[in-house]
Amino acid sequence: MSDSPSSSPSYSPSFSPSPSADELSKIIHKIQIETVHLAAGLLAGIYRSAFKGKGIEFEEVREYQIGDEPRSIDWNVTAKMGRPYIKNFREERELTAFLIVDASSSTRFGSKNESKNKLIAEIGAMIAFSAIKNSDRVGLVLFSDEIKKYLEPKKGTRHVLHIIRELLTSPQSSQGTDLRKALAFLGKVQSKRSICFVISDFLCPDFSHEFSLLSKKHDLIAISVIDPYEVAFPPIDLAALTDLETGEHQLIDTGSPTRQQSFMEASEKRLEELKTLAAKNDAGFIDIRTDQSYIKPIEQFFKMRGHHLR
Repeated sequence: MSDSPSSSPSYSPSFSPSPSADELSKIIHKIQIETVHLAAGLLAGIYRSAFKGKGIEFEEVREYQIGDEPRSIDWNVTAKMGRPYIKNFREERELTAFLIVDASSSTRFGSKNESKNKLIAEIGAMIAFSAIKNSDRVGLVLFSDEIKKYLEPKKGTRHVLHIIRELLTSPQSSQGTDLRKALAFLGKVQSKRSICFVISDFLCPDFSHEFSLLSKKHDLIAISVIDPYEVAFPPIDLAALTDLETGEHQLIDTGSPTRQQSFMEASEKRLEELKTLAAKNDAGFIDIRTDQSYIKPIEQFFKMRGHHLR
């Protein structure tokens, strides 16, 4: 929502405009530097351990070395050669990761220093760079009330930079959010099992049916990106609100304790319903706020998932 109060200097929501070509290049470069550093350092190992390949495949037979597992000994080759040999296997690593990203107008909102869509672009970039560093392919489904962009899964830095550019330059017109359509679309175009990161504020109609269907074919992780004012609105008395997606105007007394309580309960309920949906379908869930670092929640999730898979 957009607010235009005149009585509170501490309240200064922002709505990200379309950057100029020069500004866009600087933003992309900054995101690239920051997220490549994360992908290559902090998150490199834990991403790999959190998302395993399809299995292992035979690589070679080699002579036994001290420290090798005795159970790996190939007794047939050992008998022929007169000294111990082992079968060596490697992980069949290559995976496909999809970013299913909300580009609706509500993601333009930001009550602090950063709008949701800018943070979403950073999160998407960090995941994409982590994936290609581990030789995985990355695809993109960008949606609002319709599918805005589909990029087939590919490898390489140039492809990731293309994804970041799409995330940052999506048209800014007022649009609703139809996550159902995006999930159904991915189910049609991607038959091979993939890791699907759904990055959204989840301010949209019920999508539980499509989420459940897709979770049977793919590995889903819901990443909720929320502004603090969408959880607890500041008590600034009367505020003129405009819904970014519908254009509807409303005058609300934000200083009303009843209004505040109702708002907070609705926010908490929406978040709990999303957590429950994810748990019910063995999907992941990450809660991210625009006024806090997104690195720690993602790092914790990757570590917990990696530990669970061991």
